[in-house]
Amino acid sequence: MSEVKEKLRIDKYLWAIRLFKTRSQAGDACSKGKVKMTGTPVKASRIVNIGDEYEVKTEAKRWVVKVTGLLDHRVQYSEAIKFYIDLTPAEELDRVKFEAATYQTGKRLSKIGRPTKKQRRDLGDFLAD
Repeated sequence: MSEVKEKLRIDKYLWAIRLFKTRSQAGDACSKGKVKMTGTPVKASRIVNIGDEYEVKTEAKRWVVKVTGLLDHRVQYSEAIKFYIDLTPAEELDRVKFEAATYQTGKRLSKIGRPTKKQRRDLGDFLAD
């Protein structure tokens, strides 16, 4: 483990713990007010301290995280989860599971969608008459 600098920006921290895929996405979320500390939006340059609690809104879900360690570079997920505690409310987790269950799987339901070859022929015959 490398030595962590004393001052760590919130955008770099959120990227390092893998809440955002890129650091620029983390910075954009801060500038759009999607990262809050005690209800007030924070800037991307805010310095992170151990014990801080942040409410972070990503595309997928709303996180509530408590900082337990400072991480300035991106590491694998199994390592990254050691640097924060997920305090996300249970109802938010249930909502995410429900949304995932309602998304399309990519498979077309039977007898719905594009007509079969036979149905197209029948439709052509019907319209030709």
